Amino acid sequence: MRRIACFSAVAALMLAAGSALADAPKVVVSIKPIHSLVASVMQGVGEPALLVRGGASPHTYTLKPSDAKSLSAADLVVWIGPEMEGFLEKPLSSNARKATVLTLMEAKGMRLLDAREGGAWEAHDHGHEHNHGHDHKHEAKGKDAKAAKHDDHDHDEVNTHIWLDPTNARRIVTLTADALAAKDPANAEAYRTNADKTLQAIDALDAELKAALAPVAGKPFVVFHDAYQYFEDRYNLSAVGSITVNPDRRPSAKRLSAIRAKISGLDAACVFAEPQFEPALIRTVAEGTKAKTGVLDPEGAELAEGPALYATLLRNLAASLRGCLGA
Repeated sequence: MRRIACFSAVAALMLAAGSALADAPKVVVSIKPIHSLVASVMQGVGEPALLVRGGASPHTYTLKPSDAKSLSAADLVVWIGPEMEGFLEKPLSSNARKATVLTLMEAKGMRLLDAREGGAWEAHDHGHEHNHGHDHKHEAKGKDAKAAKHDDHDHDEVNTHIWLDPTNARRIVTLTADALAAKDPANAEAYRTNADKTLQAIDALDAELKAALAPVAGKPFVVFHDAYQYFEDRYNLSAVGSITVNPDRRPSAKRLSAIRAKISGLDAACVFAEPQFEPALIRTVAEGTKAKTGVLDPEGAELAEGPALYATLLRNLAASLRGCLGA
């Protein structure tokens, strides 16, 4: 009888867990770093679907039929915005009609940095930022909300890699917990608890990275494309240029020559490639200079998706920078 009772209790728990997963909101997230943060908030309740998987780039991604199906069933979609995931803009209007769309570039309280001009920018002001106090229209449900645009800022002039600043990651976690609690009041307490734990982990990670990167602050380096501005700004790093403005297009010989001159002129310690793009370009610009080469991955191309990805991603960036810059 005891065995039967024990089995019944376990079966009931499994059934309850299965029911929670079945009843959880259907959430779709665009890219891996954001998916990691959303997954952290949903732990024990449900699992968000990820669109841009593996080493694919949101700059070149093509929506699959299975993605369109996920969007059609979604209750909540979380993405950066059309400036990052251009492939998703039209499908959100046509496929995700019943979903609440959380557009992070439009979200209240998000810290935004102006995009830098050209592939070999001059010294920038680390203190320049925008803390927008407007309403985040894309968080509302409905066609009008999804089509709404900011009136007070041109996002073509804003760097979209917002997740690389842990202060923005904190905001993303809070916004996600709020959106999920509104969609699923029965599990609101679980979302809030998960969010609190995630915020504490982000704070600890931030302190860890500040200490780890302090020895390389101010050392000049060159990146493949301007994806790291938020990370640089947070940890007083000194990128002095990028090989390409648009990672989808091969830079001209003139641009490569200009970057090589920048490397030599500023005695840049390192030139960084990215996993998704051509490493031959890095060798080309570094040839004939004293710069070493390394790899930075801003989106977790080679990392397994899930709650642990975000911290691993930022730790890997810090380790690559320290290793190549000589600390």
